[in-house]
Amino acid sequence: MMQKRLILAALCTFIMVLFSAGTAFAATHTVQAGESLFKIAQRYGVSTADLIAANGLGNRTEIRPGQTLAIPGRNTYTVRPGDSLFKIARRNGTDYRALMRLNGLTKAEIHPGQVLRVPAAGGAQAGAAPSRWSVSARDFDLLARLITSEADCQPFLVKVAVGAVVLNRVKSHLFPNTIASVIYDRSYGKYQFEPVLNGFINRPATPESVRAAQAALNGEGPSWGSLFFFEPWVTNRFLHTLPMARDLGAFRFAYAR
Repeated sequence: MMQKRLILAALCTFIMVLFSAGTAFAATHTVQAGESLFKIAQRYGVSTADLIAANGLGNRTEIRPGQTLAIPGRNTYTVRPGDSLFKIARRNGTDYRALMRLNGLTKAEIHPGQVLRVPAAGGAQAGAAPSRWSVSARDFDLLARLITSEADCQPFLVKVAVGAVVLNRVKSHLFPNTIASVIYDRSYGKYQFEPVLNGFINRPATPESVRAAQAALNGEGPSWGSLFFFEPWVTNRFLHTLPMARDLGAFRFAYAR
């Protein structure tokens, strides 16, 4: 009996020491050939720095097949009505694609009540506020004119979402990094926005489109982080392979693959 008590006391002491260190370990991972710390961290939705710290690697980033690594603790999140992967990712300081990888999702569709794994709290970007933009008068007018030419007959929220897609592209490494270069982008020999091709981009912006451009620049994000929008009836096969974010007005908003 005394021996059992001593064992239990030692076990409790070990647990207290483990949790007082401030890091909870959720799992272990056995390194496979070809893996790197970066790939493993990405797979489990943790930072490479946290993975290094959890395993006491110091400045060493070399790992070998068969090596067992401790994975820092992760949290879970239960999806609520109105949630999207983009919103959940932003709240947790990560990217929606990282959430998809972490949860083994092939589509960006989620439903209320679904339980998702999310990166452990405490990242530098967790809870970060949306960025605010400072743009030239020319770029502001151009953004408002694109919104007018693409979504003039759509509700205000749709107009804001169209403007947000342009800004999302500016921030993405997949597209040029200015508003003008995104709007006039001609990748693969094709204009990205039809109004540039047919000349409608040159029409003056409507007052509501001006307000929508300002709302998008202020950080409103009804596009849910999308990089594409299109009308669902279009026959472009590429667009229909993209992970869907949401349908809004006449448009479908989608992420990059």
